[in-house]
Amino acid sequence: MKEYEIVIGLEVHVELLTSSKLFCSCSTKFGASPNSQICPICAGLPGILPVINQKAVELGLKTAIALNFKISPCSRFSRKHYFYPDLPKNYQISQHREPLATEGAIWVDNRNIRINSIHLEEDVGKLIHSEGNTSFSLVDLNRSGVPLIEIVTEPDIRSSLEAEKLLITLKRILEYLEVSDCNMEEGSLRCDANISVRKRGDAILGVKVEIKNMNSFKMIRKALDYEARRQVFCLKEGGTLKQETRLWNEKLQITEEMRAKEETQDNFSFLDPDLPPLVFDKKIIEEIAAQVGEMPIQRKERFIKDYMLSEYDAEVLTSKKDIADYFEKCIEKGCKAKAITNWIMGPLIALLKLEKKGIALSPITPEYLVQIVSMVEQNKITGVVAKTVLQESFDTGVSPEEIVSKKNLLQIESDETISGVVKEVIADNPEAVKDYQEGKEQALSFLIGQIMRKTKGKANPNTVKSKLQEYLNK
Repeated sequence: MKEYEIVIGLEVHVELLTSSKLFCSCSTKFGASPNSQICPICAGLPGILPVINQKAVELGLKTAIALNFKISPCSRFSRKHYFYPDLPKNYQISQHREPLATEGAIWVDNRNIRINSIHLEEDVGKLIHSEGNTSFSLVDLNRSGVPLIEIVTEPDIRSSLEAEKLLITLKRILEYLEVSDCNMEEGSLRCDANISVRKRGDAILGVKVEIKNMNSFKMIRKALDYEARRQVFCLKEGGTLKQETRLWNEKLQITEEMRAKEETQDNFSFLDPDLPPLVFDKKIIEEIAAQVGEMPIQRKERFIKDYMLSEYDAEVLTSKKDIADYFEKCIEKGCKAKAITNWIMGPLIALLKLEKKGIALSPITPEYLVQIVSMVEQNKITGVVAKTVLQESFDTGVSPEEIVSKKNLLQIESDETISGVVKEVIADNPEAVKDYQEGKEQALSFLIGQIMRKTKGKANPNTVKSKLQEYLNK
């Protein structure tokens, strides 16, 4: 593999966050009963003219501006003709010939990867294939006409890892922009890849193969790695590669031939006579640009600079806009950055993952988390108690301060009380005391644990340790 270079380009389809479809008023809600969200336009019936969804156009523009594209002074919709059961009109309306914007770029691993174009198009229906001995397919047209943007990169990507990083970066940007929810399980973000290999140093690209049917970033990496190995093996054995479309078979972990691909595939495309061109004046573009806001990489750099966070902490906190927003709301309430970072990235995110909730739906509001962190920092409660309070507040919605007050969970500071428990634990655990006196340090941790258990985690850990050592060393 070392003498060969991998060349990859991606075609990313993104479902836009609109409530209605691209050319009609049908709902885009996911998971509705089959064929319950259709009309003559998205079902391909004659008699009604399509009307462009303004919100979809604005979201497409917003993405183009964020990725530093050149906005086309005039972009047009074309009809891309082909026959397939999920395409009721026998043509797809797309801007593939005259796109919304061209010549963009995305920053990945300290270099720009060029993006050829971004264009609007309508999604197609969905085929549900039968299982078992019978062989038939059902068509659900609910997805037909859902607005998409297609983002097409140049063949600048040189590894499956770089492809994955680009997609993660792009997904993060799209979520920040609130252009799409990018839910790959629901098909909101889909990716096809074009891959070829060539001898290192060669200027001419190798034979391009398109890979489809990749439903996760992990699948994309595996498919690209396999296909690169397959192509290199073929060339080393003296074989000839052909331009084709292949499907990733997750079960067998291989790509399989789907169809041969011609050098030029025009799909009998021509301008759609029912739709006007999109022409934007400077004012519209400026208004959309004002909505773009701070992007993930800018926010990460600011978090490092303003809050003195490590690169890793800043990366995690800015990985999702709602997490970054939550963090800054906590900071606004007077919490120290590092302390709140530890609680968000540790216990809170762990709870949210367990309940399969996003932080925006967390029962622990920024105010509640700040209460917990403040009580720990002011030595009102111990870290052990704080985690218990976090769980109870998460489960019940009751404020942490109220839980601490009602359950009398304030930290035990009294030397006399702690000394009494220390003496009791020493008396109950002579073997552990002997181990400590013989130099076994783990015995000290055991005894501290017993004291904390007896005080239900309320004793000040530092006081416990010093008192315990004081009595043990007598």
